[in-house]
Amino acid sequence: MVLTIVIAVTAGFATYFLSKLRYFNALRASSLLSLIAYALFLLMSTHAELYSVVFFGGTFVGMSTPARFGYYTLTSAAVLFALLFHYLVPHLHGYGGALGVSAFLSVCLCQLAIVLGGPRSRKSG
Repeated sequence: MVLTIVIAVTAGFATYFLSKLRYFNALRASSLLSLIAYALFLLMSTHAELYSVVFFGGTFVGMSTPARFGYYTLTSAAVLFALLFHYLVPHLHGYGGALGVSAFLSVCLCQLAIVLGGPRSRKSG
């Protein structure tokens, strides 16, 4: 569980920062980082499929946030994604459904919390 959270937060922040570079956008950042992460997980781990799917889902969170969220909210959304994904995988068939639903719900819940007056971090430049 802790490793899932660390992977999701790392993926979210990596996508968040890479998408701000001149020749990158959110889609290119997510694609490149996911390919690199899959290669690294394949070399380092026996659970490469699971970890790469978690990383890819974390990039969804990072893709959704550069215009709306700051660091605190990005971290909250990534942690929430990891928790939802961990819970939903056994209940949905395959990783795809759990991946999309978890990413969508985590970003929506954080945005809803902001709209309802929850804590909000400053948007980073």
